Amino acid sequence: MPGHKTRLLILGGTGEAVALARAAIARFGDRLAVISSLAGATADPVRPPGEVRIGGFGGAAGLRRFLAEQGIDLVLDATHPFAATMQANAVEAAAQAGVPRCRLLRPEWRRQPGDRWIEVDGLAQAAAALGVLGSRVFLALGGRDLAAFAALPGHWFLVRAVSPPQSPVINGLFVQARGPFALADERRLLEEHRIDAVVCRQSGGAGAGAKIDAARALGLPVVMIRRPPAPPPPVVASVEAALEWIAARLPAWGDIEALAPTGPADAG
Repeated sequence: MPGHKTRLLILGGTGEAVALARAAIARFGDRLAVISSLAGATADPVRPPGEVRIGGFGGAAGLRRFLAEQGIDLVLDATHPFAATMQANAVEAAAQAGVPRCRLLRPEWRRQPGDRWIEVDGLAQAAAALGVLGSRVFLALGGRDLAAFAALPGHWFLVRAVSPPQSPVINGLFVQARGPFALADERRLLEEHRIDAVVCRQSGGAGAGAKIDAARALGLPVVMIRRPPAPPPPVVASVEAALEWIAARLPAWGDIEALAPTGPADAG
């Protein structure tokens, strides 16, 4: 059995990252060592298989040091589409370290007939757009980045997240829950709390799309925060495409056997 394994760092925290770690180990387990990195922002994250590290790197410079110290051969950034800082750090660190990098970026949601989207750039614009949309708002943003909405007079906010909000929401309700959520449950949530409008990021993906479908079914407006720009290529849109990128960069079996240690030298 060859002793050398290519070392893959997955920058994770998403469902795609967990699925990628699981699939990469299943498909390339004899040739690939998978290390998943989680930011630690969630108190009880879903842990992927393989080695897991939790916590930040200390910017691009810290990530570059980690790549060198851990002998990382490949980097696959599967963080959230709005993790712009981590995305930029991965581009810079991998380039400086000479390590191949790929971005796994799930497709955006596409506007459907009946959608009432108001597309904005950033949280301040999202808060400003709520002025004429009603006073009862579902902030589908998790427990972070709520300060822009707390000062809106006369508004009631429903906030749902895996962990409690880092800052309080004035005149609102926090619901602790982990997705994915079914369409029927999302529609019931909006109806029970008499929601007038939904605010969310253009995260994309099937796991978080039920709230968009529920808003469409109820005729509710959705304030949709646009994504930050994508990084330089390569960028792939699925776990399968990410696996193909990995496979193309794994040494052939003969190359691995040549790299494997042959045991102690003959003492003669």
